[in-house]
Amino acid sequence: MLKTSARLLSLLSLLQVRRDWPGALLAERLEISPRTVRRDVDRLRELGYPIVAVKGPDGGYRLDAGSDLPPLLFDDEQAVALAIALQAAATSGAGIEEAAARALNTVRQVMPARLRRRIDTLRVTAVEPPAAGQRPRADSGVLTALGAAVHAREVLRFDYAGSAGPRRVEPHHLLTWGGRWYLVAWDLERGDWRTFRADRITPRVPTGPRFTPREMEDVAAFVAARFRGGSGGWPCRGEVILGLPAAEVSPYARDGVVEELGPDRCRLVLGSWSWPGLAATIGGFDADIEVVGPPELKDAFARLARRYAKASGRS
Repeated sequence: MLKTSARLLSLLSLLQVRRDWPGALLAERLEISPRTVRRDVDRLRELGYPIVAVKGPDGGYRLDAGSDLPPLLFDDEQAVALAIALQAAATSGAGIEEAAARALNTVRQVMPARLRRRIDTLRVTAVEPPAAGQRPRADSGVLTALGAAVHAREVLRFDYAGSAGPRRVEPHHLLTWGGRWYLVAWDLERGDWRTFRADRITPRVPTGPRFTPREMEDVAAFVAARFRGGSGGWPCRGEVILGLPAAEVSPYARDGVVEELGPDRCRLVLGSWSWPGLAATIGGFDADIEVVGPPELKDAFARLARRYAKASGRS
């Protein structure tokens, strides 16, 4: 029984590594017969794991999304809390970003649609890695509610610790700074941008009407000025879209802002002392680059392209 249980765990682990597995390859990796693979797959299905058969010359299997989470693992709230924690870890700068991103993909893959929708509304912007020994302290339910309001562009009402009455804001960004979570929002009562610590927020329901997002030129510069007491910064700042997951970019973004746009795309706002220097830094990411702006950054990329082409001996 122990041998069978260990084999089932090994099979489940392999199914989570890649999308499709030929049956013969699974049998080879596990050193068992194809018939035993079929029996083990049936056992995992009985336990609630959504494994589908893949048609084709070789046949195979795929771990798919199901209507329920596999039993005896996590309830809904635990699964959402785990996904939020992994998303934070994937942008933490703590050296575990790649592992956290892979774990998040694994958890999300087997989540039912209702839970995937909840975590997909939460997009974490990593502005600065947490200081040693600090951890985000906001409640996972609060983070989910804030992320949903940001995603839906709905006016948010909440009670704020230390404030005399409820606040009404247009939520724009949910981010981490120094190990804590913050909401960047337009305060409708004060007519200005504000930052609110998420662990001090108690959301009210329901949310208010939808709003048209206001322009915030540079969320990174705003947050840096808020916490560092000044509006200084790099003389050259640019914005690009990179063909990489946010978790792979965040550890190397220094004091820049990394915002997830999808599983393989992110927005990077970064600064430098010169435009060529900024272009060279961004070019260090092995990915497709789309320059959002400003024009000076596009010119710097063109200048470096000509310089690199000349260095390579190609026209």
